[in-house]
Amino acid sequence: MKILVCISHVPDTTSKINFTNNNAEFDKNGVQFVINPYDEFCLTRAMWFKEKQGATVTVVNIGGAETEPTLRKALAIGADDAIRVNAEATDGFSVAKELAAVVKNGSYDLVLAGKESADYNGQMVPGMLAGLVDYNFVNGCVAVEVEDKNVTAKREIDGGNETLSTNLPLVVGGQKGIVEEKDLRIPNMRGIMMARKKPLQVIEPVNANATTSISSFEKPAPKGAVKLVDANNLDELINLLHNEAKVI
Repeated sequence: MKILVCISHVPDTTSKINFTNNNAEFDKNGVQFVINPYDEFCLTRAMWFKEKQGATVTVVNIGGAETEPTLRKALAIGADDAIRVNAEATDGFSVAKELAAVVKNGSYDLVLAGKESADYNGQMVPGMLAGLVDYNFVNGCVAVEVEDKNVTAKREIDGGNETLSTNLPLVVGGQKGIVEEKDLRIPNMRGIMMARKKPLQVIEPVNANATTSISSFEKPAPKGAVKLVDANNLDELINLLHNEAKVI
């Protein structure tokens, strides 16, 4: 089984975020970048298939040379090889088209991708990718098992989980649950050394022009001051909840 894991290069959620150029550009100075958490869950699941079923695992990223340390970390975790598409990942549809070209060229059986990236939270790319390559698709996936060409997957829905039966080839939009946080892997020294020798192929993008652009970014409004109400002043509490908080 050939597995492709899509890796996004995203800011660490503990980083301080700022914008430049009149809030139209993200300021990358001083920001630590990591593997997108949802993608890391998928990569860990792919490693299970590699170890238990002899699958081969390729990781792919759409981005510039600055994303290669993130791909090298994925290789250190255990992926066999990596592909970097030399294009800026700013538009969901263009990213999906670039990934579709990689999938078609590599004839992958299973494509694992986080359901969304932690920076844009668009939750678009896996579904569009499945449509472009005409693969089956399961989103919000919290469990996946493969036996020959048969797949049993579980996805999260309102109020619970839904178990599905489908077939390869398949695109999965994964999330926490496909593996647990305790199962995530930290690269060891041997893995880091081996990652330096594993192939990282850089390919030029297909003709997939971005169809959207960013006008501006805006930070969440700061929290307002807390108002304290005397425990005996219920009329004032009701007034504030009704007229200011507007929750009753």
